Amino acid sequence: MAEDGGKRAHLSPPGPSAGELTHIAHENYSSSQENKIQSHSSKLVTRPNVGDESNDGPPPPLPPRPGVAPSPQAATTKVQSIDVQTLQFPDGSRGTFQTPGARAMSTPVQLAANSGSSTPGRSSTVDADDAMSVMSIVAPTLRPPGDLASLMVSDMSRKSPAWQLLRSQSASVKPFETVRLDVRDSLADFAQEFEPVPGTSEQGGLGDEQRLAVWKSKLKHYMILSSSGKPIYSRHGDLSVVNSFMGVIQTIISFYEGADNPLQGFTAGGTRFVIVTEGPLYFVAISRLGESDAQLRSQLEALYMQILSTLTLPNLTSIFAHRPNTDLQKPLAGTEPLLSSLADSFTRGSPSVLLSALECLKLRKSHRASITSAFLKSHAGGNLLYGMIVAGGRLVSVIRPRQHSLHPSDLQLVFNMLFESGGIRSGEGENWIPICLPAFNNRGYLYMYVSFFDAAENTAPSSTSNSSDAVPEAIPFSPTHPTPQATSSDSIAIILISPSPTSFYDLQSTRNNLVSSLTKGPLLSHIRTSIQSGRPSLTTQISPGTPLSHFLYKSRANVQFCMPSSSPQFDSPLPRRKLMSLYHSLHGAVHARHCHLKVLHSVADDSTSLAWITPTFELYCVAGPNVSRAAMTQGANRIVQWAKREEERLFIIGGGVF
Repeated sequence: MAEDGGKRAHLSPPGPSAGELTHIAHENYSSSQENKIQSHSSKLVTRPNVGDESNDGPPPPLPPRPGVAPSPQAATTKVQSIDVQTLQFPDGSRGTFQTPGARAMSTPVQLAANSGSSTPGRSSTVDADDAMSVMSIVAPTLRPPGDLASLMVSDMSRKSPAWQLLRSQSASVKPFETVRLDVRDSLADFAQEFEPVPGTSEQGGLGDEQRLAVWKSKLKHYMILSSSGKPIYSRHGDLSVVNSFMGVIQTIISFYEGADNPLQGFTAGGTRFVIVTEGPLYFVAISRLGESDAQLRSQLEALYMQILSTLTLPNLTSIFAHRPNTDLQKPLAGTEPLLSSLADSFTRGSPSVLLSALECLKLRKSHRASITSAFLKSHAGGNLLYGMIVAGGRLVSVIRPRQHSLHPSDLQLVFNMLFESGGIRSGEGENWIPICLPAFNNRGYLYMYVSFFDAAENTAPSSTSNSSDAVPEAIPFSPTHPTPQATSSDSIAIILISPSPTSFYDLQSTRNNLVSSLTKGPLLSHIRTSIQSGRPSLTTQISPGTPLSHFLYKSRANVQFCMPSSSPQFDSPLPRRKLMSLYHSLHGAVHARHCHLKVLHSVADDSTSLAWITPTFELYCVAGPNVSRAAMTQGANRIVQWAKREEERLFIIGGGVF
């Protein structure tokens, strides 16, 4: 066998070398090109000159394309493949759709054997006309598969099944659900915003540098200091952390005041500093939440009014007139929870502060009228200035003298004390508190009688002496004994305010009469039913089928606002803060100085929003990022129509006047 193999190898002629093969291939290619040129030149027909009069006949037809036979389109019996593809949407759902296979040709064409686009070993067809498209001669492997084929090949105006399915699903994307991976969320650490700064290492906490890092990580700070540099209040951190920073801020403010150019604000990196000077006090807001200067300034003014509600303006001026270096922490002792709860409400986002309006409990017009009528009949005379029934921070009914009206900023201080700080001292369900309402009169005190309804029901009306000697002493606010009812969002409070410090028993009699009237009939059950129902749902009660996710509607004439339920999308603190940041942006844009916008439509990566300002109302609404302008406009119109139709249920119009 080895010999036979050797013979066969010996009999085979020796093969050419690599260089010889290259030379032979080059000669064959040159000879074939010369043959093609000669063959083609022999078929050329010389066209006569246009100006030659001897040739009267028509010119001969042009020869066919070389290598292309003018044969009719070849019939094909090829079965077109169908691909089933699955598309996953942002909400987690999936959809299936059918598309032609990647190699399916919409127009079979025949390529010539010597065409440069032909592929050896693969037969293809082509339409041999001059209108042949570029895509018809592209190799099938280069054709875009599935959905891209409908965009690049043919039927440009027709949407594929995948596109239609994706479009129907994209409209259901809610605000703030889309996340950009290349951008870090500035609110990622918002959950730790309200946690206290740990103590020093001696107290079992962190070191100074670590505590300072935690303090700097907070997104928003409020500081109050005197003109002499004495620290009064800081929302985050104790004096060991913020004392040096307050000294720097006081130096900067004093420098600009010496130049007769008061400093109002500045920006450092992505942080905005806003300063408000009120007499001997400096109020500083440091924010990375994107609020405007006007919004931060209104928040600082609310903190100033909270201080005045405790001291009054004459007392505050007198303290610093005699001793400019006075430490104001001692006169304000015990009120830090009020300042902190107010500051935290600004950080979380307060629609009431943003719109400078109040929210009312939704009730039927007849039910509210009956409650107000019972309230007026229960009025036992005396020096009653304001009377209110409040449920979870929302007004139910109010009575007032004809010459006076309530200011939203004053009521925000009262509601903050009752429902946010949880620091009302309980004295058998009755509280007698001196308070200054700065918008009403910042130079004196009023006296507030507060009784929570659960305790009032258990307290039987009793006849008590009206002697001024038996009037209990007004007890200043103290957070040491919080009332359980005050911290509940569904608690009902009766608030009676008088300018007289001796009107306790008159107001107590009014409360007893009111409790008796409400418990005898169904009025109290109407209030509790409305509290349990909560705010109306946007998608089921207000505007079914609307693409909107949330809105704020303010009635300018009544200085009141309404909004739908935040459940379940905006219940947690982070989505709520994102929603309020968007509302702050809209409000700041339409209320900017020298701005006369009436309608503002804003489109972002994660949301679409609309602001609409008229002389009678303000509307701010938010939807998903894929909602069109037409859908936003239609949804806004439906909300306005609903608010006008339900106006007497949503708002207190006039109230009871005595």
